[in-house]
Amino acid sequence: MEKPKFINKECNANMSKGKRYSSEKKLNVKKVFAVIIVLIVIVMFCVVIAKLLNTERKEITKEFSKGYFTVYADDAWGVINEKGEYVIQPTYSELIVIPDSSKDIFLCVDNVNYETGTYISRAIDANGQAKFTEYESVEAIENYDESYNMWYEKGVLKVKNGDKYGLIDLDGKVLLNCEYDSIEAIKGITNSLLIEKDDKFGLCDNTGNIIIPNEYAEIKALTDQYSDGYIVKNSDGLYGVIDCNKQIVVDVKYQDIDNVYGNNTYVVKENDGWKLIKEDEEIALQGWADEIISIDANNIIIKKDDKYGVSNNFKDELIKTEYDSLTYIFTDHYIAKQGDKYGVISINGETPIPLENDLVTYNKEADFIVAQINDEERVYDRNFEYKFSGIVTEVNTSKDYILAYVDGEYKYYNFKFEERENTKLLYENTLFLKKENGKYGYVNKDGVVVVNYIYDDAKEQNKYGYAAVKKDGVWGCIDQNGNVVVTPKINMEENVVINFIGKWHLSEDLNANYYIQ
Repeated sequence: MEKPKFINKECNANMSKGKRYSSEKKLNVKKVFAVIIVLIVIVMFCVVIAKLLNTERKEITKEFSKGYFTVYADDAWGVINEKGEYVIQPTYSELIVIPDSSKDIFLCVDNVNYETGTYISRAIDANGQAKFTEYESVEAIENYDESYNMWYEKGVLKVKNGDKYGLIDLDGKVLLNCEYDSIEAIKGITNSLLIEKDDKFGLCDNTGNIIIPNEYAEIKALTDQYSDGYIVKNSDGLYGVIDCNKQIVVDVKYQDIDNVYGNNTYVVKENDGWKLIKEDEEIALQGWADEIISIDANNIIIKKDDKYGVSNNFKDELIKTEYDSLTYIFTDHYIAKQGDKYGVISINGETPIPLENDLVTYNKEADFIVAQINDEERVYDRNFEYKFSGIVTEVNTSKDYILAYVDGEYKYYNFKFEERENTKLLYENTLFLKKENGKYGYVNKDGVVVVNYIYDDAKEQNKYGYAAVKKDGVWGCIDQNGNVVVTPKINMEENVVINFIGKWHLSEDLNANYYIQ
């Protein structure tokens, strides 16, 4: 009998054992990998949940617009920055004027004599250092429209040495030397400055560019748009028109010129009679009208016996003179008033918006019509298709949207009246207003709630990172992270505009444009 081969058995045993070990090793690796993958998934899930749960606590360090604002505190005037921090302590007895909120040029008034009306206005910067000290006085140029909405002319300051005035820009560059007896804005018209010298008037723009030399006894705007030109009067009392390109477009030879212009047509008075002139054509009123109100395209709004109508160069009566007012909007359509009701009529006799409204207005920039009855505003496009009812609170032409209060909440529309999300339009914001169950709160750009729905009313975040919130009839403020800056406690029923800069809120007097606490 052959001797058993132990070694072979051992080898077989080892091989068999080795196979079992090898098999177990592969199984463990798979288990280990599986466990690792499960752990990774759990960790990732926990991280995501943690991020979602911690959204409200995450601080945002986004840089918002910089700015400077006049404030009134402790019976004195000062300046704050966009964070609500003092730049100039409130120590001045007179209002500090900031001609451009993005620049640290502050105009402070000293040596006021209320009896004589004299004062000295000087400029300082954010460090309190005097600016433009080569001049005795530095002033912003004030302007206002017929509704007394006030503003300061952009990019320009009036300076004085001795008894003569000149112009500089906000960096101190000389635009006009100090050689004029007076420099004032034409009221209601931007970029149009009257300059007086030796009892003669001229006109320049805000860059110091001379448009009309100092040759006239009087200069006034033709319309409310400087681009339409200016009526001038010479020393003989005769009138003409000079456009913004310095060209004489109506010879200075007429007894008077009315403040009406359109379609290169002017209304002038000659031989004690009013007429239209257009290039070489002259058309007398011929008893059609007592007064011409406006010229739009080839049509003219006329007034006769205190009633308004429309004619085409006094050839045909397109709309009878039976209305209490008419205002041209577009393509032969007019806002009409009859009695105390408004609507829209056309020269073909149609009434796309019946004369049954308390008011009708047209927004030219966004090209839509608003018809108001009581507190409801009905919005129509230029085809007179009804779009929505509510209250239009803002028309933003830089971002092309309309903000309206509709069905108890704020809604955004583009100029095609397509509804849009505020998170898509207000791309510079960190917080976005949202309403749930009758209350307002704020979400981030991903729609995650940052400020709970606890407010009765609220405003979108302003460009400085602050948002106004209302609760129990009073207003407060939150910052860009949703943190409460001012607990709602301020009654702002008399405020037309509600706006906060940190702990400061805009005063009721919009023309003064200052903040208080």
